[in-house]
Amino acid sequence: QVQLVESGGGLVQAGGSLRLSCAASGRRFSTYTMGWFRQPPEKEREFVASINWGGGSTYYADSVKGRFTISRDNGKNTVSLTMSNLKPEDTAVYYCAASWGGTYYDTIPEKYDYWGQGTQVTVSS
Repeated sequence: QVQLVESGGGLVQAGGSLRLSCAASGRRFSTYTMGWFRQPPEKEREFVASINWGGGSTYYADSVKGRFTISRDNGKNTVSLTMSNLKPEDTAVYYCAASWGGTYYDTIPEKYDYWGQGTQVTVSS
């Protein structure tokens, strides 16, 4: 089992940057595919980015490609999401998720087994 705790959210102006972090506890973190999802106000949860167990393969939603970067440090049991050129439409609660046995191109929430509590990102125009 994996416990996930996100941090790094906040309020930022459009065009700014933020770095979200997710700390994982539990064994075998390096064997999990990790993902970031977000849920804008009154909308469904949506895929943002994912990374395979070794960190060598990543996948992004079209809406964030070129602006967001996902990375992981298996030695520290962390996964990060670096967000730049933020837009008001990026406003959402951001969730870290772990998938046991999944692949880095899994984009639906049902493919992920463990979730953090979420961190709010608000981008002002």
